[in-house]
Amino acid sequence: MIDFREPGRCGQSEEVSPGPRHLQTFLAAAARNPQTVGAVAPTSARLAERLAGVVPGVGEPVVVELGPGTGPTTAAVQHRLAGRGRHLAVELDPVLAQHVAREHPGVEVVVGDAAVLGDLLAERDVLEVDAAVSGLPWSLIRPDTQRAILDAVARALRPGAPFTTIAYLHALPMGGARRFRALLDEVFDEVLTTRTVWRNLPPAVSYVCRRPRSRAGHDG
Repeated sequence: MIDFREPGRCGQSEEVSPGPRHLQTFLAAAARNPQTVGAVAPTSARLAERLAGVVPGVGEPVVVELGPGTGPTTAAVQHRLAGRGRHLAVELDPVLAQHVAREHPGVEVVVGDAAVLGDLLAERDVLEVDAAVSGLPWSLIRPDTQRAILDAVARALRPGAPFTTIAYLHALPMGGARRFRALLDEVFDEVLTTRTVWRNLPPAVSYVCRRPRSRAGHDG
């Protein structure tokens, strides 16, 4: 597990729109590790802004991002934070992690497995987060690992904090997508589906999840 920078404040507002470098890096990652890239193109600026919308607009929030890839959502989160709080991004691919760290020096980029998110946060003295944003390719992740990641996210969220992730429109009727949606319902008491973002390849929705059931059961 490698941290590409020391903990600190997030950088200033950044341009959200991904450029050619994002596409080049994305294609290189897909060629290098096709089993870990679940999209046909980087996340669009419109979808990235939708995901970043769960980040609190006031205060000094701690935000964790899972699977930043080439960094479009990272840029949107940084834009939303505008220098406030703390932004950690957990990426399994070390080459992509280096790219994100280079493009977004205000982000604490960590090479690691989201399934052990609690350990990664604890190593950086983070007890709870105010928002969690995911670009992970769920269709390429085994069901038991999906559950481990979601449980780790649920444990990390501050009470009332949101978790959001992507679902591609064309895949929603498929068995794997339906099982993942059911898993979200098992882990979270509230799961909302946003309107379709058509300006993405492929078009996508996002899920916004709150109130982990494990926490609710423990608090009750």
